[in-house]
Parts: sequence; structure tokens; C-alpha cells
Amino acid sequence: MRIRPALPAELPALQDIERAAGAAFRELGMEAVADDEPPTLEVLDRYRRSGRAWVAAADDTDRPLAYLVCEPMDGALHIEQVSVHPHAARRGVGRTLLAYAADRAREEGLTGLTLTTFAEVPWNASYYARLGFRVLPEADLTPGLRAIRAHERELGLDGWPRVCMRRD
Repeated sequence: MRIRPALPAELPALQDIERAAGAAFRELGMEAVADDEPPTLEVLDRYRRSGRAWVAAADDTDRPLAYLVCEPMDGALHIEQVSVHPHAARRGVGRTLLAYAADRAREEGLTGLTLTTFAEVPWNASYYARLGFRVLPEADLTPGLRAIRAHERELGLDGWPRVCMRRD
């Protein structure tokens, strides 16, 4: 597996990865999350053009197994989305993408990684905690994280507990 920038022609495949990864939420009774559409091709291309869309590609085919999109925010690199296709799950692919993002953040002089996630989904907050992320108390949220949480509430994601997390 290698980490590399996403290519324009791969953006529909990233949407497919997102849909496949999201299906697991259905088993938890989170149908609205499972049925949520992935980022549009335009949004994914914006990340790609800014150098903020990376894929974990299979060694043998160079096809994406997973992807991560992010952007600098409030002095950290905010992980907007990281998704691993279920066929590649439990192989360290997501961890490798996050480590790559952490390396890029360090190179840019950013202070850490941030993300928002579901607090009670086994492959969300507890997974990130095992990778060194910590839950941020409400008082420690940056303006950018507050704006993201407000947007998530507008989208109805607060039907399930959500948290902001950070890894320095």
C-alpha cells in the first residue's frame, strides 16, 4: 500500500469508498448516516486541487482502498473525512493515512490534527483515542471547530452523540 495524492479520474471511486464504508452504520440503526451522500465531485476536486486529498492505494493495482481529505484550520490540520473500503478494513489503512496527514501537518508547522466523530460508534471515537486523539471539552473548541459542529447540528448529525477530537 502506498499513500499518494488523489487523481481527478479517481474521485468517483472515492465516493464509492465512502458509500461502502458508510453502510456499516446501518447495522447500528444509523440509517440516515448510512444513506448520507458522500462529498460531491466538486468538493472532492477542491480538496484535490489544494493538495489535501490523499488515497491509500493497493500495491498491485494502484487503485484506492481508502481516502482522506483535510484542510488547515485554526493552526491544526482538520481531517474532514477519512474512509476505508470495508474490503481493506482492519489492516492499518486508516491509521497509515492519519500518520501521513500528521507528517504533512508537522512539515507545515501545524500543531496537530483535529476531527469530529461519533462518540459511541466503535470504529469512531474509541478508534481515534487508540491512535492518540483526545476528546476536546466544549470550552477548548476553536472557532473553526465550533462552526463545524454547528453545521453538523444543522445536518441532523446530533441524533447521535458527537465529539471533537485532537492529536497534538
